[in-house]
Amino acid sequence: MDPGASSSSRLVQRLAEAGQSHLLQFWDELSPEEQANMTLDLETMDFQEINGFFKNAMAMSSGSKHEKMDARMEPVPREVLGSVTRDRDSLKGWEVEGLHCISQSKVAVLLLAGGQGTRLGVSYPKGMYDVGLPSHKTLFQIQAERILKLQQLAEQKHKTKCYVPWYIMTSGRTMDSTKEFFSRHNYFGLSKNNVIFFQQGMLPAMDYNGKIILESKGKLSMAPDGNGGLYRALGNQGIVDDMERRGIEFIHIYCVDNILVKVADPAFVGFCAQKGADCGAKVVEKTNPTEAVGVVCKVDGRYQVVEYSEITLTTAEKRSADGRLMFNAGNVANHFFTLSFLKDIVQKYEPQLQHHVAQKKIPYVDTQGRLNTPDKPNGIKMEKFVFDIFQFSKTFVVYEVLREDEFSPLKNADSQDGKDTPTTARHALMSLHHRWVLNAGGHFIDENGTRVPAIPRAGAAGSVTDDGNRNLKDGTDLPIKCEISPLVSYGGEGLESLVQGQEFCPTLVINEKGAHELVKNGV
Repeated sequence: MDPGASSSSRLVQRLAEAGQSHLLQFWDELSPEEQANMTLDLETMDFQEINGFFKNAMAMSSGSKHEKMDARMEPVPREVLGSVTRDRDSLKGWEVEGLHCISQSKVAVLLLAGGQGTRLGVSYPKGMYDVGLPSHKTLFQIQAERILKLQQLAEQKHKTKCYVPWYIMTSGRTMDSTKEFFSRHNYFGLSKNNVIFFQQGMLPAMDYNGKIILESKGKLSMAPDGNGGLYRALGNQGIVDDMERRGIEFIHIYCVDNILVKVADPAFVGFCAQKGADCGAKVVEKTNPTEAVGVVCKVDGRYQVVEYSEITLTTAEKRSADGRLMFNAGNVANHFFTLSFLKDIVQKYEPQLQHHVAQKKIPYVDTQGRLNTPDKPNGIKMEKFVFDIFQFSKTFVVYEVLREDEFSPLKNADSQDGKDTPTTARHALMSLHHRWVLNAGGHFIDENGTRVPAIPRAGAAGSVTDDGNRNLKDGTDLPIKCEISPLVSYGGEGLESLVQGQEFCPTLVINEKGAHELVKNGV
């Protein structure tokens, strides 16, 4: 680096002070363009802050490694819990309240969409993935159409025009392709002004000595700062200000990979609003003690998510008098915040959040400039989690829903007996839509014209398959092939006129043009 240029010498000095001078060891081998790009990357970084993050994260990580949470944990008290199964009489009221909030354009949706489909075997953003439904809709399209339908339902009920703005947090790697995808598909019918993209921050990967790792001679190894990086991004990129300008009061936050997500779920929003909550978590019942899912509970009197690895098996297996697991509120990254709570987080509490340490195998350039791909963890990535802010809530509530109705994440590529795959996601959605048809008075018949018996949702209460998934099946292992467009029904409503008293041969597709049976070749 040319020490004559004042900005360059300042950068050299800053790196030296932070103990990160090794980042320039290949400087003379870089082309002018590579030098310019690297300078740009380095100049935007606060190395002292990053070193501080590293020190605190490592101290917290070594301090918490061996200490289990068991003695400090209490389950969610019944008075803060709303449940779709245990509070059936209240559901309608909550939904009415939520729909009223939506009709006043007070509800926004915030989508965490920073992930690439790497584990699915694709390099593009997960939201662009097609799980193989008859319609071949992507996750983004399904979610967009749910928002469109919800706006329509609220407008019909309250005779007033409304909209649900959709804030989409991408990462540096997914921003351009996500924006281009939405633009190409004309925002799936939503108004372009109501789809707002913003980007989560990135942090460098570091080795165990706190040195930033180079992934090539002129490029730092960077990683998104976890979905909890949301709060910093909301402040940095003016998103909270935008929400305030629009008169938003309530925000629903969720992850892109859940094909069953009820976007801006009116019952969830209404429940939280009626309870006067500033923060709420939607959960599914954890039924298998060893399922590796975090649980929402109280620790030292404050709400948080405790990961499966942080408790002993004895605590995981504890049951209440009703036979349910004591710690059964499975976290599904689906949350409610008021705007005033979100503002407090961004302005006051975000800097207090500690980074979590994830040990990773990080490809790196050695001192000879050779790229190495390690076979065991050689460094850390630092991240914050979206639920780290539960502890600051003054009125926290928990809303329990049925897994088979609302949670089927897409994480892994298809494989034999795979979990959270395109096949399990597709089957979960078709199984839900099958139930909607049955509930609306429709029937399915096989190729011989015989009615397919409907197996009840879960058999005896609490009877589940080994992995904790409940499924409605048609007597075989495969669900009935049935897909209902979100533009026709948001949550199973309004189907009677299309299906009541009718018999259908799978594959059944119900869209804006009506109900159609597809024959084997998909015609």
